[in-house]
Amino acid sequence: MECEVSYHPKREPAYHCGISVENLKKIFFGCEDFFLREIKLGLEKNSLVFVCWIDGLVNETDVSEDVVRPLTEACRLAAADSARRAVRLIEQGAVWRGTVRRRETMDDLAADLTAGCAALIFEGLGLALTFEVKSQTGRPVQEATIEKAVKGPRDAFCETLRVNTALVRRRLRTPKLKLLEQSAGRESNTRIALLYIEGIAKPSLVEAVQSRIQAMDLDAVLSAGDLEPYVTDHPRSPLPQTAHTERPDKLAAALLQGRVGILVDGLPVGFLLPGTLGALMRAPEDRADVPLVASGLTLLRWLALLLSLTLPALYVAAAVHHPEMLPTQLLVSMVEAEQEVPFGAAAVMLFLLIAFELLQEAGLRLPAPVGQTVSIIGALLVGEAAVSARVASPIAIIVVALAGIAGYNVPNQELASLLRFARLALVIASALGGMFALTAGCAMLVWYACTIDCFGTAWLHPIVDAERSPIFRVFLRKNQRDYKLRDENVVWWNKRRQK
Repeated sequence: MECEVSYHPKREPAYHCGISVENLKKIFFGCEDFFLREIKLGLEKNSLVFVCWIDGLVNETDVSEDVVRPLTEACRLAAADSARRAVRLIEQGAVWRGTVRRRETMDDLAADLTAGCAALIFEGLGLALTFEVKSQTGRPVQEATIEKAVKGPRDAFCETLRVNTALVRRRLRTPKLKLLEQSAGRESNTRIALLYIEGIAKPSLVEAVQSRIQAMDLDAVLSAGDLEPYVTDHPRSPLPQTAHTERPDKLAAALLQGRVGILVDGLPVGFLLPGTLGALMRAPEDRADVPLVASGLTLLRWLALLLSLTLPALYVAAAVHHPEMLPTQLLVSMVEAEQEVPFGAAAVMLFLLIAFELLQEAGLRLPAPVGQTVSIIGALLVGEAAVSARVASPIAIIVVALAGIAGYNVPNQELASLLRFARLALVIASALGGMFALTAGCAMLVWYACTIDCFGTAWLHPIVDAERSPIFRVFLRKNQRDYKLRDENVVWWNKRRQK
């Protein structure tokens, strides 16, 4: 049968042909890393099979020792008087691999080969047996680089999916932790794992996320930006609707709260749904500190969010439109500092904010040893040169520095990036209309955030749709023994824990 390749949606067969060596050679024509070897079962002349694999995806030692060697031993397949009998014996343990799958379509066979399996093809039967012999090459488990751990565990996700799922299961050793795997991407066939705890997560939430992953229609899943538009309710919204984490303990803690986790093969990060503002502002170290310290740091974090968003705009509004708001001594200092500056307060603030963003991006794009040096020395040189050249006032530089430092206290990087752009918009609004425009801009931001929901949960949850106790849980932290019930907007049902 002539092998034809189609490019229909992913649920339809891509290869319209049966399993045979010739069809397999046509499919992998031009692939120099594809290897095919002829094997005699038990070294007998009339029992021929073909072993194939893709170099680099498999461990060739395992292929030689656990697949090829058992096939050539006469004692193991002595009772195989036919090819079907040989297949049965191999499935019962003649080949030393824990995983064996029977494949009868070329689509399944090609998917297994590209996923790191070795295939045993029986030419006359039109079927194949695949054995998982994946190569273990890859980045090992290392310490988290973004979410630093002070008291908590230091291991972080890597690019291998099975390693990441094992890190989560080591923390939640219960069969109620369910793991559903799917493939996405017409060309990449990337494995995506959906994790949840049965009896805690809402079944409707699990079904909604699973159906959205199944409906993904794209060529490949290579980054977080390829996945998020398909699993969020408002893909065009700038608000981050998924919480990211590189720490398995944070993902496990979120699963215990009724959320759903997503792990993608090739991405060293986990996704948490629904992603609300309360979840984005929560740090893993909050559970490790004592309640008083954790509550103080949480309140400081929320204060930093407000300062990072509004401090430059408040400075521009007060300096340009409402100088009567400032104390006399501070107003005198600002006037003296700006007398020799040829630009207005709004223009200087916009210039400094843009320069700050440029320095930050330069530090991120350069290699780590050079990037830190460029960020620190560049900020010092630019600030000192701006003041010496009388291009900017010292007070404006202090305001920009405070706003930037406050933004670094936000745990979620996507939320911190959004704050930087919103900060620029509010500065422009303050320059045009003063405190009235600033108030209107903040009101519009709050109104827009209230219109966004994540799988039926408000993005501002629990600030806008909960009682007093859940709201206090966002800003304050009590003793762990005092938390008897989970968040009712996330979990399916609450079970009171025994003391």
